[in-house]
Amino acid sequence: MKFTSNAQDVPPAQTSRLIYPDDPEGRAPYASACSVLGAMANANNVWTGGVPWISRGSLHEELNSNIRGGIDTNDQANVYDATRKRLLCGREDMLALAAAQLRCQAQRGQWSQAKPIWVDIGGGTGYNIEAMHSYLDVPNFFSGIFLVDLSPSLCEVARKRFQRLGWKVQVVCEDARSFRLEDHLEKLVDAKPASKASTEYASATSDVVYHADLITMSYSLSMIPDYYNVVDSMVRLLAPSGIIGTVDFYVQSVVETTGRNYIGGSFNRHVNWLSRVFWRAWFDCDRVSLEGARRDYLEYRFGTKKILDQRNYLLGGIPYYIFLGCHCERVFARTQQLLETVDASCTESPPLSPATGREVMLPLLPEPALPIEARSKAYQSAIINLGANLPLPSTFYQNNQARIHYDEHLRKHTQFNHDYLYAFTWEDPRVDQRLLQIKDSDTILCLTSAGDNLLDYLITANPRRIHTVDLNPNQNHLLELKVAAFQVLPYADVWKMFGEGHHPRFRRLLLDRLSSHMSSQAFQFWVKNTHRFASSTSFYDYGGSGHTIKLIRWLARFSGLSGAIHDLCESKTRNEQREIWSRIRPMVLSRALHWALVGTEWFLWKAAGVPATQRQMIVRDSSDLPCQDPSKHEPLNDASGEAMWDYIVNTLDPIARDTLLSEENYHYLLTLTGRYTRRCHPAYLSPKAHTKLSQPTAFSGLRIHTDELNEVIQRFVPATLTVAIIMDSMDWFSPTSADATTQVMALNRALKPSGRVLLRSAGLKPCEVAGDVCG
Repeated sequence: MKFTSNAQDVPPAQTSRLIYPDDPEGRAPYASACSVLGAMANANNVWTGGVPWISRGSLHEELNSNIRGGIDTNDQANVYDATRKRLLCGREDMLALAAAQLRCQAQRGQWSQAKPIWVDIGGGTGYNIEAMHSYLDVPNFFSGIFLVDLSPSLCEVARKRFQRLGWKVQVVCEDARSFRLEDHLEKLVDAKPASKASTEYASATSDVVYHADLITMSYSLSMIPDYYNVVDSMVRLLAPSGIIGTVDFYVQSVVETTGRNYIGGSFNRHVNWLSRVFWRAWFDCDRVSLEGARRDYLEYRFGTKKILDQRNYLLGGIPYYIFLGCHCERVFARTQQLLETVDASCTESPPLSPATGREVMLPLLPEPALPIEARSKAYQSAIINLGANLPLPSTFYQNNQARIHYDEHLRKHTQFNHDYLYAFTWEDPRVDQRLLQIKDSDTILCLTSAGDNLLDYLITANPRRIHTVDLNPNQNHLLELKVAAFQVLPYADVWKMFGEGHHPRFRRLLLDRLSSHMSSQAFQFWVKNTHRFASSTSFYDYGGSGHTIKLIRWLARFSGLSGAIHDLCESKTRNEQREIWSRIRPMVLSRALHWALVGTEWFLWKAAGVPATQRQMIVRDSSDLPCQDPSKHEPLNDASGEAMWDYIVNTLDPIARDTLLSEENYHYLLTLTGRYTRRCHPAYLSPKAHTKLSQPTAFSGLRIHTDELNEVIQRFVPATLTVAIIMDSMDWFSPTSADATTQVMALNRALKPSGRVLLRSAGLKPCEVAGDVCG
């Protein structure tokens, strides 16, 4: 894909205004798409707040007339803002995302000035700037705020708005392409020039150039014919560490984005053919262009931090997107160092240093000592993008680079249908610590699951590096959410989310606090699933494991045992618990229930996360049958049903007999109640753990891989791992394949001679397949 810009072909004298024959004021490029929406609203008799819809074009003309006649326009401006609040969706979300990034940068001191400068392109009546006050203390947070718009009437309304608020905002009625900060900074004492002006940044009045730390555009890019030059001008205007936020209409097919690994995820981006044709034709009537090239060029010129594709269903599901980006050039300038550092952290190899004076691309050639096949997949993807002059994958531009780039379109990732299996981790990390004696010098490889155990490793041992792996991207999305929560939220919020499983303000926290510490793909996932925390049900009711929790709750109500289960979970002694269990056991371990539901292959996989291979292993151990190929997916017969029933009985009876659920066994307490208690919960949910995990460097050694375990192990430098915790991963391999043996051999290669491996299994002979290798 190649983009060209014609910025150099437009003489400066001709860039001050875009002229249309029937539009002498040059207002047409900024005529709002809302006139189209207004036609729809009027056609369907839609009213907003008791006021009929008014298009921006008609309101603009009326505002001009009233301003010339000295008539107060405040009421019209209020109507203008009120109607667009519901019909131009996503503006507040974009501002919240930008505010989260600015807070993160404030903590790291990344601004070009003592305080940031904000330029709102196509700001209209100034609604965006006032709305930002919900997320930041606008008058005190910014050293300078500029509203740039081509409409004199809207600029006049904006000036009156800021006079009423008492805010120092410079309203500039000018073409965005010709706007330069240095022409308007005479009143900003704190502003400092970022660099000497080059010919690219040349200003008519100054030999220095100033940059904006934040640039925003709301529903204006789709209305500008010469969008290439406008985007190019924003590249020049944005500070090296600056943020650009855009929200606008769009229509695109998923085919148009195939192969683009730099767009930060394509979840919900596809618009079906009928909608593409309809919305493009409809908006063309008002000279609002929805072709994909506008968004494509924006994503080409800036690195993607966050992307979000949504629909406004108030008027028929109009597609719109939110884009949060940064400079590509800033990363390209240090590309070699960045790539080598990320690659070294993924493969446990020492970072390579490029030779002095070599070109940016030359050091990216494979080194003889480390062939390209041994590099991380993130490194390989970056090489491809640099060779094509494209931005790097989105993960390289994140504030937290723990998440390693992966191809979300591969079948091995999409098979999970955008959901995780485990909302919590079944394995007990206390056992891991007791057996492995993890130390701060260890380099650990583990499986993600729900991320609970690796959080326990961090608070108890704080190893130098943890590589966590999961083939299901959504499990890693859950881990990212937990990591972000510890980095930015107080303990009370973390407990509500993961202790109680419910937080009514989750969406607000996600946008303006958590988003800056998450990858774009993880952010998209949680925006779609905000209801999992905000609804009346528990977060733990979702995912595959949620099926089990909901089934138990339904069975308890159906059989009248809700009170008994509550008493079981509140038992003070084991004897009391055993007595209550004797009353519940006939229902929970009913053979009829087991054969009808619990023992079925569907329930074992969807609710308990037990794959067919593991189920077959349990059946073989019980009946001593010869090994069978589980790929045939034979239905459960009497023998297999009996085996699974015996397995469940032999698991639940000892738990009820030997562990006190109310204080010791938080795994089954959560399963029965859907939440933890202050007395019984994972170690990572304690106030002491929060204090430790909220430290700035708490997760500096974490690397999150979305891939097959063998793929990750094989790319490690030999003899670098000290601990491997692979849970029951070998139970997932077919006994007729060599996958288990391959994994053990790869682990032997990656582990140090004194390395330790912890393997769990549902079978009686977990190392039978690779016994010769395990020793």
